Amino acid sequence: MADSHEIALSELIGALSVALDVAEGEPPGHAARSCLIGMRIAAALDLDADSRSDLFYALLLKDAGCSANAAHMAALFGADDQDAKRTSKLVDWARPFDAFVWSLKTVAPKGSLAERTGRLRAIRNEGQVTRSLMRARCYRGAEIARKLGFSEVSAEAIRALDEHWDGKGQPHGLRGTAIPLAARILCVAQTREVFHRAGGLRAAYRVAHKRRGEWFDPDLVDAMDSFRSDGTFWASLDEPDVSVVEPPDQVLTADEARLDRIAEGFAGVIDAKSPWTREHSERVSEIATGIAKRLDFETSALRELRRAALLHDLGKLSISNRILDKPGPLDDRERRRLTHHPLLAEQILGQVSTFGEVAVVAAAHHERLDGSGYPRGLAGDALTKPMRVLAVADVYEALISDRPYRSAFSPRDALALMDADVPHRLDANVVAALEALLRDEAGTGQGELTGVRPTLRRIK
Repeated sequence: MADSHEIALSELIGALSVALDVAEGEPPGHAARSCLIGMRIAAALDLDADSRSDLFYALLLKDAGCSANAAHMAALFGADDQDAKRTSKLVDWARPFDAFVWSLKTVAPKGSLAERTGRLRAIRNEGQVTRSLMRARCYRGAEIARKLGFSEVSAEAIRALDEHWDGKGQPHGLRGTAIPLAARILCVAQTREVFHRAGGLRAAYRVAHKRRGEWFDPDLVDAMDSFRSDGTFWASLDEPDVSVVEPPDQVLTADEARLDRIAEGFAGVIDAKSPWTREHSERVSEIATGIAKRLDFETSALRELRRAALLHDLGKLSISNRILDKPGPLDDRERRRLTHHPLLAEQILGQVSTFGEVAVVAAAHHERLDGSGYPRGLAGDALTKPMRVLAVADVYEALISDRPYRSAFSPRDALALMDADVPHRLDANVVAALEALLRDEAGTGQGELTGVRPTLRRIK
């Protein structure tokens, strides 16, 4: 590699794709397995290296827009958005009866007959609900791919992921070769992966041939037939390693600037999960770095802290919007699920060689000095300065923002609430640095800190 700070981009995107898997209700490794299948198809078609590189990243990032429709789906169906997404992949949406039966099984699973009937009417009255949901996901996914610096070919493949060969797909009803080749491969690869995992090799080939000429390009189904008997390949899906299928002469690396760019992009994916957390991660990162500068963090430590702040809620992609957007108190099961999210962030980020410290700091944003936090109940000296800064920034940003169960506190009231937790739960020096930062910003007359502009004007 060009320098010691660069890592293989496939390592980073491969790890982060796990967060997209769980957001879609799929088990970890779904995108990686889809990538192996899609790249094997590309090999059978003898695609050139540039095309295979574009396809490789499109396959890993195919669900980058997954969070864009999560809240809408959960609210519309009155169901766990991840359960709904997972089961929907086994349904042929082009067949109205199949789609209706799936909707009937999915809406408000614990609701009364009247509630379920009302939701089905709402879905019908929205018109083609699949169009609005898929449009949000596909367009947002393409936007994220561009923001992360990937090619237009990759972005367009993600945007056209749900288009079908017969023109009955979404969101534009593209037909045949009007659908980008990479998008056609994404569609068949992800479907093959889902059915292979659900019912084995026979089920995967059965659905491919059943939808040949309808969902799928016939040539791609034929290309898959060429490696049907390759047991070694299918066994490799058990422990997918995407690095083995990246074109060796097209290996991309990520330097510090690109690592920052990817952290920013995935922060957008995280915050889009719920309308209540729009720009939360970005604002937390601005607050945390502002505090850290006042505490004289070195440049490298500032960068690590900023990445940890941007990605601290990565694990929330695994949580249903029925929990995240719930207006009332959580029950014990919901609370247990919520408190697991820092561990998932740590597990995902820990797979990236250069994100070791980022993973550890991100996982501790709900820990408290007296050991009353979660997920590990760390206390005292076990909490490093970056952990303490991130905890304070996260608490403050959450307090000054609306939540489904309460309205936002004013900055003054938020600080008063935080002061009650000093010094036994929150670090006194860090909270003091936050207060000084807010006063300084207000004192300039600008009332401005990127990402928190509206709140700082109210600090006197």
